[in-house]
Formats: sequence, structure tokens, C-alpha cells
Amino acid sequence: MKVKYNESTDLRPEGGRLIDAPLVIIDIKENTKRLRSEPAWKNGDRNAMTLYKTNGMRIVLVALHEDTLMKKHTNDGIICVQVLEGEINFITDEQPVVLKKGQMITLHKGLAHSVAAIKESVFLLTLNTSSDKKF
Repeated sequence: MKVKYNESTDLRPEGGRLIDAPLVIIDIKENTKRLRSEPAWKNGDRNAMTLYKTNGMRIVLVALHEDTLMKKHTNDGIICVQVLEGEINFITDEQPVVLKKGQMITLHKGLAHSVAAIKESVFLLTLNTSSDKKF
């Protein structure tokens, strides 16, 4: 397996953060602090960082300011949202669900949803990015 690192960007010019290897250790607390120290957080309504990215799965740390709305969208795979801090309203056509710290929700692919931050919030978004396979 080839070990992969993130590429440098305007937002994170240093690059070189490990995102795929046989073993990847992720410090959620440290990465949350980093998100909150960046200009995208200070000057905008949110910030996000891909923590892990491999064939079939991606894990993204997302921070939202209070009253931020992520507009309605769909995903190409199954997703899981786990709230680490704060409180969000996860809205689908079936029902809205308020999620607080320590709660999570899963959603199959193609279901439209939006996310509204009731309080300043941080959550982990895990996405299945592989094709459909039966168990």
C-alpha cells in the first residue's frame, strides 16, 4: 500500500499530514483546535479538514458556527455523522433529528439532507465512497 499525505493548499500550505497508511493515528482534539485557529473559521461560518481518505472511505472533521446552515445536498455513499461538540439539526425529507454531543446518525446514499448548527458544533463525517456491494 502506498502511504499518502495531504497536498498543500492555500488554506493549509504546509501539507504533509498523513491521510492514508496501514495505520493512521488521528488526534481529534488537536485537529479541532487547528480548525478553530484557521482563517476559514475566523472569517467564515465553518471549517473542515479531511482526516482520512482511502479507496472506499473518507473521514472529515467539520466545525460549524452557531446558526450555520449546510444547504440541502445528497451523498454518493452511506454517511455517518457523529457529534463531538454542540448541537445540530440534521434535516431529511423523512424527518428532522436534533443531535447532541455523543449522538450519531447514519444515512443511506442519495437521501437529501441539510445540517443546521443550533449551537457551535463539531462533528465527524464518515463517508463510504466505494461502489455498492452486498454483504
